[in-house]
Amino acid sequence: MTIVRRFLPSMALLSAFEAAARHQSFTAAAAELNLTQSAVSRQIRALEEVLGAELFVRERQTVRLTLAGERYAQTVREALQHISAATLTFRANPRGGTLNLAILPTFGTRWLAPRLPGFLAGHPGITVNLTTRLAPFDFRIDAVDAAIHFGAPDWPGAELDDLMGETVVPACSPALRDRLRPAGPEDLLDAPLLHLVSRPDAWERWFEAAGVPAKGVRGMLIDQFATAAQAATAGLGVALLPRFLFEAELARGDLVEAVAAPVESPGRYYLAWPGRREGYPPLQAFRDWIRAEVAGRGERTASATGVDAAC
Repeated sequence: MTIVRRFLPSMALLSAFEAAARHQSFTAAAAELNLTQSAVSRQIRALEEVLGAELFVRERQTVRLTLAGERYAQTVREALQHISAATLTFRANPRGGTLNLAILPTFGTRWLAPRLPGFLAGHPGITVNLTTRLAPFDFRIDAVDAAIHFGAPDWPGAELDDLMGETVVPACSPALRDRLRPAGPEDLLDAPLLHLVSRPDAWERWFEAAGVPAKGVRGMLIDQFATAAQAATAGLGVALLPRFLFEAELARGDLVEAVAAPVESPGRYYLAWPGRREGYPPLQAFRDWIRAEVAGRGERTASATGVDAAC
């Protein structure tokens, strides 16, 4: 998109306006910017002349944004934040080899982070910046090059690489299993169940796969797998956990399978990216690397357990 210069106010005018809008005060904005109050007032007036309308309602010794000014302030603030993030990214790696990657919290810390040193060692010119969020990112707004997504392959506006599936198991502390003594899946209907907020129907799906009618199962709501695992370890309930993310706890016996009834999740893990970043070299390198890591995981899993490599 061509930038129309006459519609592009100077950074000084926009910075003064953003500060004044945030503080609802020319005096406070002046203190933040190390300017005089009259200098900020002049800059706001100059910006209003560019726009052809007032941004503030001036009443005696106070100012407040107009409705149009509020909308403009939000847009300007987002633009300045993008510029700030771009500058920070450039300073972190002036050679331009930076990958801004959005990750799911537990997948990122349990599976991806331990493997990233291998990627960085093989690509010393690339810096990887990580940010977490449970909800899918909007590539039209969020300043990320790619994201790890779990669910169905229907993320609008994104290209997707299918990475892997997962198998979930009902996990709890040994003490809770000894107290409940479940003989089969139906015995968990009355157990304290831990529910993940982002997968509210996971237990219903598990019971259905096990052939047990279940509707409206209740229990504690938890926002992340890591917290659910800690709650299960503490004996608060039974959590449906992806086996591959909690192999260490299961191997140590901190967690045990309440019953032997693993179920493959309907969703899968995907690497997602906006089409405009398709040819970005750091993204291309990361895609090749994570594909190889996933393939290696499948080979190791099949060799170690004799089960399907997607588990």
